[in-house]
Amino acid sequence: MELVTHKKFKNGRLMPWGKGTVVSGANGFVYLCGNTATADDYDPAGKKGGGFTGDAAAQWRAILTNIKSDLEELGSALDYLIRLTFFIKGPFPDGGVLSSPNFRLDVLDEFFAEHCPKHCSYNNPPPSEVIGVAALAQADIVVEIVAMAALPD
Repeated sequence: MELVTHKKFKNGRLMPWGKGTVVSGANGFVYLCGNTATADDYDPAGKKGGGFTGDAAAQWRAILTNIKSDLEELGSALDYLIRLTFFIKGPFPDGGVLSSPNFRLDVLDEFFAEHCPKHCSYNNPPPSEVIGVAALAQADIVVEIVAMAALPD
């Protein structure tokens, strides 16, 4: 299997997301559900338990750890990430999602530097999008991440 993520440049400056990833020879793909940092007692069907009460950085770390674990359980790994979608809860004081304290590129880079350096924003991360939302599943959840990865041969 081969994964080639093409770098995205704007006016000669490297952007912190890839332009696109071309996958050839994969055995298939893993489409993960949206990951949030909900507490262990969270039961959405029974409407019991609560969301995660930590700050945005703690939520990012927990979610990224979940994604790593889920990918490995399903036969893939962080190395084979193809796409990430970030849903960031507002409000957005300066009018933009990237200015929100809930958007934590620093934590994302810190996590990838430890577990998969090729995906750091200053290196060659997979394509992604950042979407601002008014609410997520629980009031104290401030980020949700959806991941897609290839299954290696």
